[in-house]
Amino acid sequence: MAGRGKKQKASEPSEIQDNHASTSSNGTIRKGSPRRNQRAPTSGEQSENIFLFWPNIIGYTRIVLAVASLYYMPLHPRTCSLLYSISCLLDALDGYAARFYNQSTTFGAVLDMVTDRCTTACLLVFLSSAWPRWAILFQGLISLDLASHYMHMYATLSMGESGQSHKKVDSSRSWILYQYYNNKIVLFVFCTMNELFFIGLYLLSFSSPTLSPSLLQPTPDGATAGSAQPGSPALAPISALFASPWSAGALELARANKMDSFWPWVITGIAAPVMAAKQFINIVQMVKASKWLAEGDIIRRRQLGLSKTR
Repeated sequence: MAGRGKKQKASEPSEIQDNHASTSSNGTIRKGSPRRNQRAPTSGEQSENIFLFWPNIIGYTRIVLAVASLYYMPLHPRTCSLLYSISCLLDALDGYAARFYNQSTTFGAVLDMVTDRCTTACLLVFLSSAWPRWAILFQGLISLDLASHYMHMYATLSMGESGQSHKKVDSSRSWILYQYYNNKIVLFVFCTMNELFFIGLYLLSFSSPTLSPSLLQPTPDGATAGSAQPGSPALAPISALFASPWSAGALELARANKMDSFWPWVITGIAAPVMAAKQFINIVQMVKASKWLAEGDIIRRRQLGLSKTR
């Protein structure tokens, strides 16, 4: 036992040194990988199943609801909006569960961000097909959202200290991002309003002749025109889409034809300024992440002796 104790003490300094090297270099870059320095659980220890943590289970539920909303998206605007909204609201619940059960994990943070990006992108893809003339705008929003968050998370995980989260932003790097990520109310309001704006546009594609003029296009015989074009599904002849006019899909289509555009306009109008501010934050986030990654490149080049003095 005494010999074993000496061997353990002799190994402690090197282990501490390795862990220190993996944490930071000049407070900026990690020298080693945390995975390489973390001790694997022994046979006597019970390994935790990260995938079954409560926040991650909530994340899986969000994915299921989001997929269900995509299924109903072309022809069932009310059902789709309900499922999509619940999926978005659960985004706040998984963060609360992570803090309550002390189950904050890197996997959960990445799962949460990927789910947000994918669901928003899918909704914007539908809007692109609903209004082809504005497709380039929606495609630009998708690209900005994905690029900004990917670069921010990559910079945080590669440049930050071990266990760093993409939501832990130092005020010295960006005051705007610090306020955005560290104030839970601000983060919730911005994310919620951003999604509400696109949900409002989605509902307007079914109800507003102003945005979808095809809703009022007459046919030669004076009846309402029919089109299977997404964004004007209320115009599609029910007989062209459903064999039975009394099927659930046909009835939902008939209800969509009677949808009032007042509340979708209210939702879209209220959420529009916050959505615009959210896109500005995405730009700031992408620029700051680019500069952070460039700082790391400069330091690495100096360490390798590749930098040239001018």
